[in-house]
Amino acid sequence: MSRPLGLGLCAFLLLAAAAPPPVRAGGPRSAPSGATLEQLSRHAGFIFRGRVLRVERLRPAAGSPATVQVTFQVLEGIRGARTGDHLTIREWAGAWPAGRPRYRVGQELLLFLYPPSRLGLTSPVGGDAGILPLDAQLPAPTLPAPPDLRPPGPSPQPVAPAAGGERAR
Repeated sequence: MSRPLGLGLCAFLLLAAAAPPPVRAGGPRSAPSGATLEQLSRHAGFIFRGRVLRVERLRPAAGSPATVQVTFQVLEGIRGARTGDHLTIREWAGAWPAGRPRYRVGQELLLFLYPPSRLGLTSPVGGDAGILPLDAQLPAPTLPAPPDLRPPGPSPQPVAPAAGGERAR
């Protein structure tokens, strides 16, 4: 199920995406984990809303790092990706949390990815901060229980203790 982005978020992302990502001699600067959307967009080479089509671990060639190849359907291209295209990226498999896949087929995400490295690898800006799930199946909100209302009619009277500390019956 596709959920459209809010107009304000789209406008912000488009403005933030207008500036090219800063690059220094050593490569792109790192955005902090828990970064703001502005920080994420400043460091991203790719920004897009997409759906995961395929995730596969590739066998490394001799002397090459182990990688995971992920193919996305670009639902809305913002920077570095065009709407309607299929975009395939490669990530270093060592960056994936052990036993927990970073992406699942069918998942819809807003992604902020670094420009590809000289090895052709990329990763989300700021780690998992650069992956914003858009299709999370949130449980229906639970409403707080209504306050304890007294039933209509006379209020029960408290029982007064009898002389000697015993309650009257």
